[in-house]
Amino acid sequence: MTITFGTIIDWLTAGIPVPEQTVDRLETGTPETEVRGIVTAFTASQHVIEQAAGLGANLIVSHEGIYYSHHDQRERLSQDAVYLRKSALLAGQETGIYRFHDYVHRYTPDGITEGLIAALDWQAYVTEHRPAVSLLTVPPMTAREAAEHVKSKLQIAYVRAAGDLSAACSKIGILVGYRGGGQLAIPLYGEEGLDLIIAGEGPEWEAPEYVRDADQQGRSKALIMLGHAESEAPGMKLLAERLAAQFPAVPVHFIRERPVFEVI
Repeated sequence: MTITFGTIIDWLTAGIPVPEQTVDRLETGTPETEVRGIVTAFTASQHVIEQAAGLGANLIVSHEGIYYSHHDQRERLSQDAVYLRKSALLAGQETGIYRFHDYVHRYTPDGITEGLIAALDWQAYVTEHRPAVSLLTVPPMTAREAAEHVKSKLQIAYVRAAGDLSAACSKIGILVGYRGGGQLAIPLYGEEGLDLIIAGEGPEWEAPEYVRDADQQGRSKALIMLGHAESEAPGMKLLAERLAAQFPAVPVHFIRERPVFEVI
């Protein structure tokens, strides 16, 4: 059987109701194109596109958008040199890019959150998966120890942490990507009795300020921000493993980008 871009997309989206106003689509290429190799990545960066070509892969499954916005707004970049070079690279390589964002977040459990929990080796501690958060009860550790565990397991140089880092933590909430905002994160501390939230990112004046006030009041709450990519890339790595198992005749690779920020 010929495996095409459409074959892969149909498998990725099978059984998931079509999200309203979804950003998921085949950004470049056609569904009929035969797949020679697949790359999964947090985003189809210049580096990822170049690496995919070197691996002989002609389909990139990218969680985030190609051109620096959640919703495709490439028309505003029509005269931008960086955009023009990147789009020319894609056109020259005839690489297909499938944006895979909304569907994977609607897996049960959320496919991106599941990947992060697996990378942390905390699958056995999950007490409940919800659409936007997973709740865990882990063996007691301090928030600082949790931060060191996260850094070690994800092989990242740093995280940002707020609150009482010496307090014991057991009940933890995992929120990937941009789910670390106050509207979602703050109620979890009270309603679920969480000691610690580990999130990708969110507005700095919301959940971090709540945790700062909680610490000032003597309430032992903590927050660890991993970074958006750092929280979601493990989910795309897990996806690569599942694609490889489902389509053993197709070479599948996960490409991990270097951190976008450097701490100076």
